[in-house]
Amino acid sequence: MGDNYGPMSNLPGTAYILTFSCPDKPGIVHAVSGFLLERGCNIEEAAQYNDHDTGLFFMRVRFAGGMATLAELQTQLAQLAVGFQMQFKLHATEAAMPTVILCSRDGHCLNDILFRWKSGLLHIDVRAIISNHRDFYQLAASYNVPFHHIPVSAAAKAQAEARQFEIIEAEGAELVVLARYMQILSNDLCVKLAGRAINIHHSMLPSFKGAKPYYQAHERGVKVIGATAHYVTPDLDEGPIIEQDVTRVDHADTVENLTARGKDTESRVLARAVKWHSEHRVLINGQKTVIFK
Repeated sequence: MGDNYGPMSNLPGTAYILTFSCPDKPGIVHAVSGFLLERGCNIEEAAQYNDHDTGLFFMRVRFAGGMATLAELQTQLAQLAVGFQMQFKLHATEAAMPTVILCSRDGHCLNDILFRWKSGLLHIDVRAIISNHRDFYQLAASYNVPFHHIPVSAAAKAQAEARQFEIIEAEGAELVVLARYMQILSNDLCVKLAGRAINIHHSMLPSFKGAKPYYQAHERGVKVIGATAHYVTPDLDEGPIIEQDVTRVDHADTVENLTARGKDTESRVLARAVKWHSEHRVLINGQKTVIFK
């Protein structure tokens, strides 16, 4: 149920993040805080949410101290979880989240994520870049990240996705970022990556589908453009939304300006989604998300 990102994760005294959801009822917070107190842990950050529509309770707790190891805490939490029908995850915080990035021929999101990562702004560890084109192999090399060119065709899509998934699993990726990866993932791969793959696209959908959406938007004289980051599901572009943002535009914006401003918005929205996911701030709530910022 938990994740172990580094060699220090099994040592006592490590900082952890516990996230969970369960049916709402009295005593949940008391039980969790009491559980941690009994083990000498100190709560450093806590946030909770009661969804009155579904009757579910969500919580994120960052804590430190205590002498229990990750494995011991997982076992003991599993016992606590039974009485509350609790779905939980426990993460050690010291190591960055292993990440694989998929991209095609638009490099603005890829470049932005790599820069933020190397600047220490994202708590991720980019293990590999996978692309169906060779355009960004030099960019990958400049960051010392392995670059895998895997062409995708209708006839060989299954084989290409099998190779992609092999790399993702070999790198231990807890996050897969579709940084303007212009291929539709199969239902099978979507299911395999459930809850750990984030996609970015312009948020004018379902309008302006297909190629050159900002050209289409310019022709229609839109006044607002935006971007949406969401988890990948078999329902194309309809997964639980993590983040959105908009930028106002007007008649004076050329199609080039519109495109540039749209790409900037996409980069910012994707970066926020990656940050929150890597810090275990996002909990999936059916078709929606709960985000403890």
